Order: sequence, then C-alpha cells, then structure tokens
Amino acid sequence: MSSCTWRFLLLLVVCVFCPRHALSRTPPNQLPHIVFIVADDLGWNDVGWREPKMHTPNLNFLALNGIILNNSYVQPLCSPSRSAFMSGYFPFHTGLQHDVIGPMQQAYLPANLTTLPEALKKVGYATHAVGKWHLGYCNWKYTPTYRGFDSFMGYYNAAEDYYTHKLGPGLDLRIDENVDTEDTGKYSAYFYAARAQQIIAAHNASQPLFLYLPFQSVHEPLEVPEVYENVFCSGTQNSTRKTKCGMVAILDEAIGNITGLLDTRGFMENILIIFTTDNGGPVWAAGNNWPLRGAKSTLWEGGTRGTGFVYSRNLFKQTGIIHDGLMHAVDWFPTIMSLVGGQTPPGIDGVSQWESILNGSPSPRYDFVYNIDQILQNSAIRNGDWKLIQGSPGTWNDWYPVPGVDSDDSVTPDYTKFAPDDYQLYNIKEDPEERNDVKSLYPDVLVAMQLRLAQWLNTEVPPNFPGPDPAANPARYGGAWSPGWC
Repeated sequence: MSSCTWRFLLLLVVCVFCPRHALSRTPPNQLPHIVFIVADDLGWNDVGWREPKMHTPNLNFLALNGIILNNSYVQPLCSPSRSAFMSGYFPFHTGLQHDVIGPMQQAYLPANLTTLPEALKKVGYATHAVGKWHLGYCNWKYTPTYRGFDSFMGYYNAAEDYYTHKLGPGLDLRIDENVDTEDTGKYSAYFYAARAQQIIAAHNASQPLFLYLPFQSVHEPLEVPEVYENVFCSGTQNSTRKTKCGMVAILDEAIGNITGLLDTRGFMENILIIFTTDNGGPVWAAGNNWPLRGAKSTLWEGGTRGTGFVYSRNLFKQTGIIHDGLMHAVDWFPTIMSLVGGQTPPGIDGVSQWESILNGSPSPRYDFVYNIDQILQNSAIRNGDWKLIQGSPGTWNDWYPVPGVDSDDSVTPDYTKFAPDDYQLYNIKEDPEERNDVKSLYPDVLVAMQLRLAQWLNTEVPPNFPGPDPAANPARYGGAWSPGWC
C-alpha cells in the first residue's frame, strides 16, 4: 500500500477537527441580529443566480453581495434537516434519520437536547419562529415555545394546503399554543412575512434578535396566486415548472419585504442572514437540481447538497464570493455560537465554520454522514473528496434537466435494485455529478471508507419511527392537529 494511501487511512479513521473558537463575550446590545431562513424543498437549480428564469431578485442581491455556500450539505428530507439545524446532531444520533415525522406519530426531537434558540437565550437573544416546525408535537414539551422560542406562528406538520392550512382532516396553524383560524383562506407566504415584519417592528433593537423563518414555500402542494406565474414566470412554458417558479417568486417577495423592514429599522447594520434549503428539490414536483444527480429523498448530491448563502454588511472581510469549504447542517449551531460567544453543547456533531467563512480559510470539517438508515438499509458518508454510498441511494437516480414544454409527466422513479451490501464510490471534487463509480479503480480507498462507515454505524441510535397513533385524530381536538396524546 502506498504512503499516500496510508496517510489517507490515518486521516479517515482518526478524524481530528480544528478547535472550536468562540469570540469573547460581547455585550448583548452589540451582538448581531440573526435571521435564519429555511426554504422548503428548494432545489439546487431553483434560484435565479443559477437558473435565470427563476425570479429571485431579492435572494440574488443577498447571495451575490454575501457569500454563496457551494458545499453546504443538508439531509435528504425535511424533519432530519430541521433536527440538525436545531440540535447540532446528525439525525442518526437522535433517532430522526428515517423519513419525516408523520402527523400521527409519536416522534420528536428528543427533549433532553439543547436547542439553538435555548442556547441563544442564554446570551440575551429574543427568539421567534415563523413557519414550519416538523420536529414533533404529540406533547406540548416538543413544540416551539417549549423548545426555546419566545413566540411561534406556523404549523407542526408538512404538506398542508397553502390557503386552507389543512392537512387531511385537520387544521394545522398556530399562534403560540393557540389554533389560528383568522388566517384561513390566506396564502401562507403573505401572513408569514407579515408576522415577521410585526416582530421586527415591535422589537427593541438594543436586544439581539434571533428570527427563525422556515417558510412553507416551496413544498407541495403546488399552489400560488396566478399573478406570480403570469408576471414573473412568463418565460417558463412547462405548466408545473411555471407554478413552481411562481412559488419561488412569492418566497423571494416575502424575503424582500422582511429585509426591507430590517433595513428601515437599522437592523441590517448589524445582522447575519443565513439562507438554506432543507433538502434537494423534488423533481416529481417541478423542483430542479441540475446538473447534480438525484432529488429530494435520495443520498445523491441532488438530494443533499443544499443551495444557500450568508449575508452581512459588516461582519465579513470579503463578500461577493463563493465559499467552497465543506460544511453540514449540524454546523450552524456551533457556527452561530462562535459568532455570539455562546456555549456550544458538548458532544454535538457540528463544528464551528465561523472562522472559515469569515476568513475564507479551509473548512475544519473533513467528513460527515449524509445519512444512516437501518430501516432502508442504506447509508452514505463523505471523507474529503470521497463519497461512499451503501445500499440504495433512493428511487430518483437520474440527472434531471429543467423541464421542457411537454415534460410534465416525463419524470418517473427509478426502481433499480441495490442490495444492502452494494457499494458505490465517487470522487466528488473531480466528479460532482456522480457519473463515475470508481470503486474498482481505488480498492484501498473503498476499504478505508467501509472502515470509516463501520465506525459511524457503531454510534447509530435506532430510528424513532412508530406507527400512527389514532389518539392524534384531530376530531378529538376540535378539528385541529394538537398536542396532548403522548
């Protein structure tokens, strides 16, 4: 075995991250405001700075005048990603690695974990959440205002109607702990933006603000006021892609309205804006990740490499750049703690990326886990430029260009069979589109990656994925999905 391979093996099996440096404690009135925006199901190629037909002038401005994160990874699905944002743990360490939390499941982000808003409150932040939770609600203690947020407006589950705010038989819309019936019939992006603006307008700027904005947009169902399709998406002829384009446009408008008020109130002079998707775009619902392979729910880059950026007028030494440092959703927690001088919970999987983003220096992250799922019997890990996939990557295994005029129904699943002991090896730096499985060319690397995967597997927590509980039936709670049944 070559000396180069031995050095690779050493780095692989003994992964040593750079120390986590926190800034000295800053007085609360000097700490930056933080706005953490999560777009739902936004694909790699669903933004205007990559796909010009997408109308995102506000996001374009922030991204192109901020720092575009070119190697920022998320989970293949939304509950796992949100758990990573809020806890700093890989989902396979919290039991949330399989699928998403269903409306009738006793599944949740474990209550013993410190959440990001709880940590921020300890250094003086006001904390507010507007939008999608999707981290469990069967008991009040798993809901946002019991997990560190001063206020919450939004919904507990996923895939509800944008106007009725119903999921199946139940209404899913809350203001704090109360069911919100005043906003039925209104498109969610409108009143989520209005709620965020209300919080900003009422906030005392001398106290640092943490505003978490996990929008409903642009998840299914595909719904948007028709004017957004007609005015901003006339160049898109494919009907479902046109609707998706309109949904992206209204998301962009909402973010523009929020940042406009932040600017008017002077918040933009001392702010960090984080923008990220929660997973890749669903190609079956007109999302697009071109030229990356795969889609939402898969272990391919198209399901896990998240479009995102950071923006600040004053915090960064250089802006208008693309940052290629490797990072993962779990890194946001310690990164934010480094910025504010707060305490990162010991033992989490995240590492602070603050110095790397601030200075453009190499990332402290060398490896991460895309996912490990013992129910699906699949997994994927990254080490340096190398990516190992074990088992089936998913059922959307192709490369999907932007839909054409007649291609509404042309995207179909790929049911290629992969055995649990099937492995694929890719060099992501040389082959970001994952077109060339090179395991036969690099057998030593394959073995080393398998050893590293075995190390990760030894730390897996079994998935918390119970069957549906009839006690969750919204008919028992006045027609609304409500806590109190676990």
